[in-house]
Amino acid sequence: MSDGDFKRGGTRSTSGPKLGWSRDLQLTKTDLDAPFAKWSKDQVCNWLDDQGLGIYVRPSGSWITSGQTLLHASQQDLERELGIKHSLHKKKLQLALQAFGSEEEDNKGKLDYNWVTRWLDDIGLPQYKTQFDEGRVDGRMLHYMTVDDLLSLKVGSVLHHLSIKRAIQVLRINNFEANCLRRRPSDESNISPAEVSQWTNHRVMEWLRSADLAEYAPNLRGSGVHGGLMVLEPRFNVETLAMLLNIPPNKTLLRRHLATHFNLLVGPDAQQQKREAVESPDYTLLTATAKVKPKKLVFSSFGSLRKRKQDEEEYICPMELGLPAGTGFKKGSKQGRGMELRLYNEEELDRLEQMDDSEGTVRQIGAFSEGINNLTHMLKEDEMFKDLSAGSPCTSMTEEDSNV
Repeated sequence: MSDGDFKRGGTRSTSGPKLGWSRDLQLTKTDLDAPFAKWSKDQVCNWLDDQGLGIYVRPSGSWITSGQTLLHASQQDLERELGIKHSLHKKKLQLALQAFGSEEEDNKGKLDYNWVTRWLDDIGLPQYKTQFDEGRVDGRMLHYMTVDDLLSLKVGSVLHHLSIKRAIQVLRINNFEANCLRRRPSDESNISPAEVSQWTNHRVMEWLRSADLAEYAPNLRGSGVHGGLMVLEPRFNVETLAMLLNIPPNKTLLRRHLATHFNLLVGPDAQQQKREAVESPDYTLLTATAKVKPKKLVFSSFGSLRKRKQDEEEYICPMELGLPAGTGFKKGSKQGRGMELRLYNEEELDRLEQMDDSEGTVRQIGAFSEGINNLTHMLKEDEMFKDLSAGSPCTSMTEEDSNV
């Protein structure tokens, strides 16, 4: 059984009724008023327990006298005095301590490790809940998650790395709001790519059912497919989706039906990015079996082992990766299917009424003409994408791929 396969036992794979931060992590007002350096030993120990690091409270003994002790502790101190051997536990504690020294208030610090295990359900990767729970991975750690961190959590699939990467990007776009993901259908008559990027794995399966592909929808369970992956990842195209759904290559009409709905859903900007990815010389089809190759160690001039670019962390979701440049992600944009209709406010309507008939007519005709041009451009791109999908070769399912 591979790392990505389902296993019985461990942390449950069912989502809780509400995704929010845990009540036990919200300290009292008295605790928050006092600087962490002045916290008593009991307050510090209770805080460690709330962080899920209670197993290190007893070994600390008399070493912790106040919050100042942890603020000035080095990695060696944490390992020697607290007995912290787990690399992710050390990272979690250090990030939490750094947050105390920062005046910036953000939501990612409010998302605890229990929230993250439920978040894995939403992005379609419940099989990793036990590893993430044992690593006490919280929202702050997701923001600073590296490729090596994921490998240590036994996430080796290229597809799953990309799924987590784009899911973290969605959290950043939405300022790490606990309930930013969409789990159920709503008024989606003119849905934008930004809204589609918030879809959970379950919501994507609901979309497949509405597109008359209900018999294939259950194949996405545990696949890591969610709205953010579909819209934001250039390497994820309709060929990969059809492969994950187990739609046979000889069912060309069914695949074309899927491609039509997929292209309308992700919008013209995402289509263009996916087309450019397919046309790049080093393109390989994203498959469910491709594995991430760990970074090789090299010898330095002094003969000691070191990693290439040791001083630079390879984040799974680079820090500069945030709001996409596409028009569908502009604030307030309602561009859903390649066509945007302008809505006039009352002042603009009054000005139009005061204009001469000829001038007002020209303005309105120009607005409708622009919308029709956008729609025509989208349909042309849709046809080109379908032709490209029909003619693309099917690569081996056992192909090794390390390009995340």
